[in-house]
Amino acid sequence: MLSLPGVSSLRLDEIVVRLGGELIGDPATLISQVATLDGASAGEISFLANPKYRNRIATTRAAAVILSPTAAAGCPVPCIATPDPYTYFARLAQWLNPPESPSAGIHATAAVESDIPATVSIGAATHVGAEVRLGEEVGIGPGCVIGNGVEIGAGSRLMGNVTIYHSCRIGARAIIHSGAVIGADGFGFAREKDGSWIKIPQIGRVIIGDDVEIGANTTIDRGALDDTVIEDGVKLDNQIQVGHNVHIGAHSALAGCVGIAGSARIGRRCTVGGAAVILGHLTIADDVNISAGTLVAKSIPQAGTYTGTVPFLEHADWLKNFARLRHLDAMADKIRALEARLAELEKK
Repeated sequence: MLSLPGVSSLRLDEIVVRLGGELIGDPATLISQVATLDGASAGEISFLANPKYRNRIATTRAAAVILSPTAAAGCPVPCIATPDPYTYFARLAQWLNPPESPSAGIHATAAVESDIPATVSIGAATHVGAEVRLGEEVGIGPGCVIGNGVEIGAGSRLMGNVTIYHSCRIGARAIIHSGAVIGADGFGFAREKDGSWIKIPQIGRVIIGDDVEIGANTTIDRGALDDTVIEDGVKLDNQIQVGHNVHIGAHSALAGCVGIAGSARIGRRCTVGGAAVILGHLTIADDVNISAGTLVAKSIPQAGTYTGTVPFLEHADWLKNFARLRHLDAMADKIRALEARLAELEKK
């Protein structure tokens, strides 16, 4: 694995000066990239976050390893000891792999109807509508559509083919991946007596905070009356559906294919596993962890981990009940045997 152009190798002691941790081993060890314990080679640094992979350190070809202080003893290569190896690894990976900075300017095939800062980059075949406000050093990839009255904060980056509908607001340093659609109409219809549907105009907006990342082909619907709100630091994976008037609290993270129905409120620092479904008009407390595939059919008023389908339960209760479920056939056989014996005793 090669470093990006322009990123030079780093000495271990340089890394520790900037990121902290305790250096054990040769401080002059050079690091050019990050890698896994199994896949690392000369000049690459790996990490150990899960103790069950401790035995892989003995065979790693990494130049160095990031690990916890308790795992550092006996490490055969230089290492950096830190209480949270995975977070440390993430910071170092960012340092070694800085994002590509698009060149400022407007592509000849782009159509721009608003005044924009000179530091902004607009890609090929992109359309920027009227009364759009872009912050400094915003990068908009090819094929994007930015509706009238949109605001995008400084340093935000839109990859190719992102669509931002009119009047939506994106904060600073956002990353929005290809195919995302922000501000399409929410699913709002009233039913006539004859069974036909009347469309309800969706007149709210989508308001997205700072440092938000939105995955490829994720869709966030505009509010019906009030706004759909994504607070600061939220991370949304690919192919997520966020319904109208949903509110997602700061620093929550949602994995791929999650579906959130309209007017649900998710608290701060929550996590939602892949393909989970949250029904509309529910409230999820702060610091709730929802396991993959869980169907949330009622509000969750307390922090904790929740797992299951119908009904979902507190995680520990779900594990106990599922363990019993696995033995239902054996239990049924025992019950039938007991019934047969009881019938024989009654005959006597």
